[in-house]
Amino acid sequence: MLSVSEARERILSNFQATAEETLPLGQCANRVLAVDVPAPYDLPLFDNSSMDGFAVRAADASLLTLSVVADIPAGSAPTVTLAQGQAARIMTGAQLPEGADAVIPVEDTDFNSREPGAAAPQTVSFSRSIEAGENIRRRGADIRAGDVVLRKGRRLKPQDLGLLAMLGFAKVAVHKKPRIALLSSGDELIEVGTPLTAGKIHDSNSFTLAALIENADAEVLRMGVAKDTRESVEDLLQKAVRENVDLIITSAGVSVGAFDFVKEVIEANGSLNFWRVNMRPGKPLAFGEYQSKPFIGLPGNPVSAFVGFEIFVRPVLEKLSGRSDGSRLKVKVRCAQEIESDGRESYLRAKVRVENGVYITELTGHQGSGNLLSLVEADALLIIPAGVKCVPVGREVEAYLL
Repeated sequence: MLSVSEARERILSNFQATAEETLPLGQCANRVLAVDVPAPYDLPLFDNSSMDGFAVRAADASLLTLSVVADIPAGSAPTVTLAQGQAARIMTGAQLPEGADAVIPVEDTDFNSREPGAAAPQTVSFSRSIEAGENIRRRGADIRAGDVVLRKGRRLKPQDLGLLAMLGFAKVAVHKKPRIALLSSGDELIEVGTPLTAGKIHDSNSFTLAALIENADAEVLRMGVAKDTRESVEDLLQKAVRENVDLIITSAGVSVGAFDFVKEVIEANGSLNFWRVNMRPGKPLAFGEYQSKPFIGLPGNPVSAFVGFEIFVRPVLEKLSGRSDGSRLKVKVRCAQEIESDGRESYLRAKVRVENGVYITELTGHQGSGNLLSLVEADALLIIPAGVKCVPVGREVEAYLL
């Protein structure tokens, strides 16, 4: 069996980022930049006030009274140049007039008419000293024209969209969303909402995996549930190929059971690179291609399917989408209990808490691969390295935070 790291490297080597497309800025939340973004101009674009107050010359601070010669709201261009003994009422964000080198906040003056629509006074006085540059946002203090403000491979956050809008970008080049075909297999699976009968279970994996795919910012195309026949499996795989997807994901059908036909159909119409990995849970994991479309076959057990997705599929979707960073945080955690393993690289469900700045962890019940409740209660997947059969209390291990 392949090690986890070798299996992941084999899989990832077969993928590259999707092509780029240019979209309106409003459609780019959580999309991945396909190009570096340089600033087209300085920010701030001009010297402006960070306060409602009066633009003044700092050298005039010793004067008792200044003449107010202008009223400058935000969005207007000042037309005056302040001379000695002069001031201009100015609003937050408004452009500083020529000659001014400081702004005195309105609350530090004798002007008390602050209700909306109040006219500017003819004179204003202030009693404290003021330094040149006080309460002024200088042109280019945040960004200089030509600075690269966002790098390709970045997943666009809400604040990123705000910055792009501030810089005037109406459209942005991003990577196309990966298109992922998802299908389950098994005669035992019935639709949610259908009454259970003897030997049947509801199809839960399609909901878990579809949500994981969408969480990874990819588009999911649900192909349905294949029966345990070659014809049914092949029919859904052909449907996926016609949809021109970037990846086909299946759950179940890749083990050695008498009715596990996914593996057989894949090999008959494509190839398998491997189909077992030295890990727990999730050993029966397959990778290959079906009619030139990449294929990953996840195990059927719910926890195994989830873990297989996190360890192998999520990195693929990140590479397809062009992301340069990982979406799962890996941290060191200290075990609050002794943990046994079977020597395979293991991913165990656990709760994590913080004590004195240290992550402390303990398992969420038994680790059977069908125990989905233990995954619901988990904050993390503990990573027990291959070859380790016992982790003592107090030992640190790595974990993916969920």
